[in-house]
Amino acid sequence: MKICAVIPAAGRGTRLGADGPKILTPLTATETIWSILHAKLAPLVDHIHLVLSPDGAAAFPPLPANVSTSIQPAPTGMGDAIFRGHDIWSKYDAALVVWGDQVFVSADTLKRTIGALKQGENAVLPVTRMATPYVEYLFDGPHLTKVLQTREGDATTPNGYSDVGTFLLGTGGLKTQWEAYLAKAPRGAATSEINFLPFLPFLSAQGWTITPVEVADETEARGINTKDDLNFFQSLYKTLY
Repeated sequence: MKICAVIPAAGRGTRLGADGPKILTPLTATETIWSILHAKLAPLVDHIHLVLSPDGAAAFPPLPANVSTSIQPAPTGMGDAIFRGHDIWSKYDAALVVWGDQVFVSADTLKRTIGALKQGENAVLPVTRMATPYVEYLFDGPHLTKVLQTREGDATTPNGYSDVGTFLLGTGGLKTQWEAYLAKAPRGAATSEINFLPFLPFLSAQGWTITPVEVADETEARGINTKDDLNFFQSLYKTLY
């Protein structure tokens, strides 16, 4: 099975005190978010595709082999960013989506996620239990029924399942399903955005199998969204590199 990793990374690092692409934020004297993600993903996938802002693409260093880019002209959501890369990732059997600030997802989680995917209309969702989930995934047996998002005003359940910013999706028919979802998807109650995450229960309702893979370390769910997050991972990676 051929896999393309897709990294939506059109965000700027302004909330982190940077003035360039967030994905190029340094974590150590020699490593950035991008270099760490690339080192994890490159041995496991056949290609890596970055989705960048126009400014981010201009600032990006030379690309390693088997890495390509596309442009998201305006920050209109993760779903839009992912499908900006459709011409590239649709050539592969599956797209491994990893948020561009999800620096601590482990190689073990990535390997287990890839190993859990079957051919056909399937997806794999790594999840971890969190004391206070920012996002919560609700399953009814084999079906993913709903995604609760605190940023949209939803109340989540203590110790509920959250994601680790990583999603593995079979590419066959995926764009058709996305277009069907866009035609009927409600906008978020608070953000007025069409969010990507509710697309997953939509797929489940269309007969796709969404396989959860449980992750023990909830730190894998932590992205770099604030200065506190950045300080946390800079301190952590100083002990690892």
